Amino acid sequence: MASVHEYKRIENKFVQKVKDSLYVFGKFILNVFKVFGRILTKRFTIVFVPHSEKKVYNLQVTILSISCFILVVFGILGAIYWVGSSYSNPIYSSGNYDSRLRETQASLDQMRDETALLLREARNFQSALSSVFRALGINSNNSNLSQNTTGDLSSIIGINEKPDGLIREVDEIRQLSMYLSQSVEPIMEIGSLLDSQSALLTEIPSIWPVRGGIGNITMFFGQNIHPIHGQWHIHRGIDISTYRSGDPVIAAADGQVVTVEYVYDYGNYVIIRHKHGYYTRYAHLLRPNVQVGQRVQQGGIIGYIGSTGISTGPHLHYEVHIGSDVVDPYRYITIRSSLSRQVR
Repeated sequence: MASVHEYKRIENKFVQKVKDSLYVFGKFILNVFKVFGRILTKRFTIVFVPHSEKKVYNLQVTILSISCFILVVFGILGAIYWVGSSYSNPIYSSGNYDSRLRETQASLDQMRDETALLLREARNFQSALSSVFRALGINSNNSNLSQNTTGDLSSIIGINEKPDGLIREVDEIRQLSMYLSQSVEPIMEIGSLLDSQSALLTEIPSIWPVRGGIGNITMFFGQNIHPIHGQWHIHRGIDISTYRSGDPVIAAADGQVVTVEYVYDYGNYVIIRHKHGYYTRYAHLLRPNVQVGQRVQQGGIIGYIGSTGISTGPHLHYEVHIGSDVVDPYRYITIRSSLSRQVR
């Protein structure tokens, strides 16, 4: 029991000390407020003395009123600063937008100039392509590009708008896109035609039979005076001379060598069989460069110019046969240039 009373006594003593501490702290706080209250409510007199003999004005103020006045002034200044900042941001943004708009306008003007140039070149392309189509007999239903674009700056500034709101340049670019898409098929036809023509020209004797295109024709096909006998005779080919021996003789078309021989009148000669019933003969060779049965490509070397057989000097006697008929080789040598003139 003694211990219980002792604990109770200690507890009461602790509670009493806490109460005393709270009372002292509360009294201190109250005194502090009283001191601040006296300071804030302490009155001061502000005297306004005019330079004339008018009435003197007295204004009584306290520190509290002065503090409130200062707070109000700072509040007003803060509000003015906040409003000014909020107003200046839209002005800065507006100026930034104006700068970007001017840059965009300059880019748009440049794009319109380039568009006008593109359209002029496109019309030149259309004209040239239409000429090729007509020369090759290919029908083209492409729509014509607009012809009302002058491409100068005045026409760009005074742009016309379509009913749907599109500017003229956009509409013309669409027409150009349609024209190019419609030109794909005819151009592919031209490619196929050129491929087939190229294949055909490699299968028929259509090139000069001396490498590099050198030499001159010293005797044409047909009726001529024989240079040795001095009598009229039918010359079955053409004679090409470079005025020296050893220049390469080339195959006039793709084919297969069927004859490599030496005879009295032709000397060393080579005969090549080509497609479509063509044969070519190359005579008076210094020496052949192929063998019977060998396949040769157009432009491949088959021998060298010489003066073997009945000959008055180094030259190539060149013949073209269709089946058993002998034809003028010069007509086939000029095929490529004739086709080029037709295309132009």
